[in-house]
Amino acid sequence: MRVLVLGHTGYLGGHVVEHLRLLPEIAVLRAGRSPGACYGVDLATTGAEELAGTLATAAPDAVVNCAGAVGGDPVTLAEVNARGTAVLCEALRQAAPKARLVHLGSAAEYGPGGAGSRVTESAPTRPLSPYGATKLAGTVAVTTSGLDAVVLRVGNPVGPGAPPGGLPGRVAGLLREAAGDREAVLRLGDLSAYRDFVDARDVARAVVLAATASGPLPRVLNIGGGRAVRVRDLVHTLAGIAGFRGRIEEDGGAASARSGGVSWQCSDIGAARQALLWRPSYTLRASLAALWSAAGAAEGDGDR
Repeated sequence: MRVLVLGHTGYLGGHVVEHLRLLPEIAVLRAGRSPGACYGVDLATTGAEELAGTLATAAPDAVVNCAGAVGGDPVTLAEVNARGTAVLCEALRQAAPKARLVHLGSAAEYGPGGAGSRVTESAPTRPLSPYGATKLAGTVAVTTSGLDAVVLRVGNPVGPGAPPGGLPGRVAGLLREAAGDREAVLRLGDLSAYRDFVDARDVARAVVLAATASGPLPRVLNIGGGRAVRVRDLVHTLAGIAGFRGRIEEDGGAASARSGGVSWQCSDIGAARQALLWRPSYTLRASLAALWSAAGAAEGDGDR
């Protein structure tokens, strides 16, 4: 089975490739802008005809789209998350209409949830940010494409390799800088919101299950931890794992551009359990411990 992975060098894409490589019956084809890619693809600029030619050469049985912009101005977000996904769907229709498409969406597409509730895939979508809106546009392109496709709406990924652009990775970096300084102060924004965190390795496992499943799948599946965690608790848990002895202060700074204004987010993951026989296998503490361990290993590699 030939599986083409777009965005293979990204946080989630890297974990997806790692999990796919564990299966000897799968040939992993890497596509993206990096020099190590088997096929050069830039979803922000490529056209459908050009991408169709690439897909015809690759001849994939499944395509996993992990490519996406999580930051930047609205134009950048739209070019990759909305336009790029639509181009991919058109190219697949032309060159590989029977290939399964697994596209990574985002829980940000739902917008604010009601406190104490879990949002299902049939819930209204009311994104509050350009990021959520452009991810939703990508989802619509996939679900209306007529392809054998599924969108995995991912919660807040955490775990080894978490990038500094997200809160867990950023806090890990700050804790690493503070080291054993008892006088250190971590000044962060408002940490009162609740989020649904899911380990990146669990996301990768869901992707593999979706790419290799026989028979049709639901158009959209939530992939999350299935419970809401106060962001403040995540930060303090990570600080405890790191042995941080300083202070953590919330200065009420600007909220995340991706999820500002959303005080509660929690996904119902029952449909993924039924369709993929998937459920999260890592606790949040285990994910944070792996994040901290990996951050230390990366720093050590950089010192040599």
